[in-house]
Amino acid sequence: MSIWKIPVTVELLNENKGRNMTYHLGVEYTEVGEDFISARMPVDERTRQPFGLLHGGASVVLAETLGSLGANLVLHPGEAHAVGLDINSNHLKSVREGYVTGTARPLHIGGTTQVWEIKIKDEAGDLINISRITMFVVKHKKG
Repeated sequence: MSIWKIPVTVELLNENKGRNMTYHLGVEYTEVGEDFISARMPVDERTRQPFGLLHGGASVVLAETLGSLGANLVLHPGEAHAVGLDINSNHLKSVREGYVTGTARPLHIGGTTQVWEIKIKDEAGDLINISRITMFVVKHKKG
């Protein structure tokens, strides 16, 4: 059974991502499951650090994008929205080219906080980053 409170598809996510950081870094949503969202990001001149490796900050952008999106999609529209409180990111392996794919899954969906885990893998399926984001649920005032 899906955890999403609104219908969500890869096509809808890619159509509505707008011109923000994810646009500039080439992030593309690739899969939506019953309890996860995945997106890929190129390792190229936009996302590499000066030594030619995937920039750690780019990995964090991908992780925060997926965790934040997931957190908001499990909330009823008009009733609440989620904002980031904390993110932790461990860089485990370097990548020089190709694409990395992040997948976000909830660890905790509560009334005031949510915790999401994001695993980022290279094209060989090796884990290159694991992140955890804590989200605060802001309830909208009624009336």
